[in-house]
Amino acid sequence: MVKKLLRLTVIPFLFFLTACGTDPVQEDLLNYVNEEMTDAFELEALAVGAYDQVSGINYTDDYTMYDTISLTVIPNYNEFIKELNQVKIETEELRDIHEIYIEAADIQFNAFVKILSALETQDIALVEEANSMLEEARSLIREYLDAIDTLAKEHDVEFDEKAISESI
Repeated sequence: MVKKLLRLTVIPFLFFLTACGTDPVQEDLLNYVNEEMTDAFELEALAVGAYDQVSGINYTDDYTMYDTISLTVIPNYNEFIKELNQVKIETEELRDIHEIYIEAADIQFNAFVKILSALETQDIALVEEANSMLEEARSLIREYLDAIDTLAKEHDVEFDEKAISESI
């Protein structure tokens, strides 16, 4: 599920087509997805990809999960959040949408930290809290994606739907 959401987050942005015009939101959106977010998307992909390799059906044992989360997921996700907070956005419309992504990322980061704590203490209640937080983050990411899609449509920014559907 996290892997699919990541694909839905990263892949669409890689296929935005540039458009000519003087629409400041359009220009800001194109810069956002083609320039400002590229490093952030790579860091998120590293972190979430590592988490996917040790969770769900890929789970093998607590030690492997703990090691991966503490050494790979959290450091990369922390850098991802730093990148998100450094993104330059010119328009209020896009800034408001970006804030949804930051909120989702913060919740997901805290869920990863909570999973580490749960592994250390073997506390099932913490695992349940972390899973709830991950679900909340997924919901916010869906909201973010929908808002980006709506903004793109409103400002005539198109992306290659065929390439996206082939990547998912």
